[in-house]
Amino acid sequence: MTHMDTASKIMDDMDPALLEFIQSRVNSFIKWDLVRFFHDNPHATDTAENIARYIGRDARTIEAELKALVRAGVLQQNRVSGVYVYALTNDRQVRDLVGRFVTACSDRQFRVKAIYHVIRAMR
Repeated sequence: MTHMDTASKIMDDMDPALLEFIQSRVNSFIKWDLVRFFHDNPHATDTAENIARYIGRDARTIEAELKALVRAGVLQQNRVSGVYVYALTNDRQVRDLVGRFVTACSDRQFRVKAIYHVIRAMR
């Protein structure tokens, strides 16, 4: 077994549902920030510009990531008065998964593994 095989095995040692969530839905640090924002503000419905301001990012930068989270079923997008607004999905299973992810992030070892997977996804 090579060093990379060992590292990969250690990094993959996490709840399979959370690993899949990271690899397929929260596969960038911007998405991680957005998921955290909507977890902390579960009733928020807002524009990309306002969300960007709240999380300290550029609106143009987060717009594609918001849309990707909509496609992934994490967020919902609605048109209100000619502008798109974003909100956390009403899907209970996805909301529970978001909650489990954010809770798990309070554990340093989990965060290190999650960061590893996000960086791998960005390659």
